Amino acid sequence: MSRSVNVRVLQVGYGDDEPVAARVERVAALVAEQRGADLVVLPELWAPGGFSYREWEQRAEPLDDSPVLRALADAARAAGAVVHAGSLVERTAEPGPQGRHLWNTSVVLGRDGAVAAAYRKVHRFGFGVGEPQLMEAGEDVVVVDLPLDAAGGTTRTGLATCYDVRFPELFRRQVDLGAELVLLPAAWPAARLAHWRLLTRARAVEDQVVLVAVGTAGTHAGTEMAGHSAVVSPWGEDLAEAGAGEEVLSVDVDLDEVASCRERFPVLADRRL
Repeated sequence: MSRSVNVRVLQVGYGDDEPVAARVERVAALVAEQRGADLVVLPELWAPGGFSYREWEQRAEPLDDSPVLRALADAARAAGAVVHAGSLVERTAEPGPQGRHLWNTSVVLGRDGAVAAAYRKVHRFGFGVGEPQLMEAGEDVVVVDLPLDAAGGTTRTGLATCYDVRFPELFRRQVDLGAELVLLPAAWPAARLAHWRLLTRARAVEDQVVLVAVGTAGTHAGTEMAGHSAVVSPWGEDLAEAGAGEEVLSVDVDLDEVASCRERFPVLADRRL
């Protein structure tokens, strides 16, 4: 039986004029509408704002008491789908190694709304400001078995976030841990759209995985967002690509293509380093 999975990519568009609470309500309703999907994926920091650095402290939430996650848990149950909630600004009671309490944390919710996985972004973007100045860096490579296909099997799924895509060693480590599918929420600026399109396809091809790359649309904190979310096959082919505005993609993904690609073109077996 084919391991076919229906993926819904929610390329959320927003601006500074939309209150966070209103955006959370709107996006949760959109997630709840995705009945028939196996997996729904949201972008990075869509609720607190990907470039809204000055607002992160007040918009941070603990994972065990997060209004965003509560709203999306209800939506996951309504849709009957696994939901990658994108990422939020996580606040922890105990500081990290650099003495900070904030993290850029991705969360995956099961069909029952329970937390199935969490990933703290390893590579912080900003060259000394923004994320590196305000947030701790994650240390764990996360690959998790997600119950995605209708046949009841699980899929080894790697989690990464935005700027991580520039560091191929993270994705190669995920492949070593068995990843067939990688989920990459992002808040990628339009100024570097060419890099986004190149890097996402490169990671899919070199690691022979299905890559679901989900960005944001609109303009916030003075930054125009790139959009152009995509689902990329292990051959580097676009199974679907969004435009620049808010959009929902519905893509049927054959996960068996990963094994087929690796068998027909066994490049990973020739690694020397």
